[in-house]
Amino acid sequence: MNKFQELISQHKPVLVDFFAEWCGPCKMQAPILKDLKKNIGDTASIVKIDIDKNQAVAEQFGIRSVPTLMIFKNGEVKWKQSGVFQADELERLIKQNI
Repeated sequence: MNKFQELISQHKPVLVDFFAEWCGPCKMQAPILKDLKKNIGDTASIVKIDIDKNQAVAEQFGIRSVPTLMIFKNGEVKWKQSGVFQADELERLIKQNI
C-alpha cells in the first residue's frame, strides 16, 4: 500500500489500470496501454494493478468493475472511469493533467 501511495504521489500524471487476469476487456486494454506508453514517453507513468492480488488498494479506491482506469497527480484523483479506452483519448486526458 505504501509503495502504491508513493507511485501515485508523483508530480507527473500516473495512469493506473485496475485489471484482473480473468477479464476479457482488460486483455483488450493492455496493448492499447503499450501504444499509449510509446506516445507519451516519460510525461506520465502507467501502472497496472491486479485487483485480485491487491484487494486493499482496489477497495480503497472503490473499484467495482474492471478495467477501471484512474489518473492521479500528486496523490490526488484527477479522473476515474471504467471500460476500455483508446490511446488517443487517454493521451488527451493525460495531457489535460500535466
